[in-house]
Amino acid sequence: MASTFRLSVVSPERTVVDEPCVSLVAPGRDGYLGVMAGHIPLMTELKVGRLTYTRADGVTVRLAISGGFMQVDGTRAVVLADTAEIASEIDPDRARVALNEARERLAQLPAGDPKAREYRAAVERAENRLKISEEL
Repeated sequence: MASTFRLSVVSPERTVVDEPCVSLVAPGRDGYLGVMAGHIPLMTELKVGRLTYTRADGVTVRLAISGGFMQVDGTRAVVLADTAEIASEIDPDRARVALNEARERLAQLPAGDPKAREYRAAVERAENRLKISEEL
């Protein structure tokens, strides 16, 4: 049996995941990174993307996250995510509506509007949620 470590994924609203796993792939600021039991200590910023982990029973779980931080030691990985949703919990229709609304808000901004960065980030988050919801 493969060695396990505890994974906790927490968002401001709830604890999304808290269970043993054998591997984890997370969207680090500079690219995706993998973690297994016994990993050296690490603290990193996370970006919008897919967090994937394999449970101790071999089942792979995907989450849409939109940034945050991850701390790892040899026995535990803690993800403090801005938002986190398990792929199976994402409603693709609602995700599509949110993406269209975010794109419309961005398109309606006048050139040079300081809110453009915020709206582009909303589009990126919505695209990520939709993509991950459709991977099932």
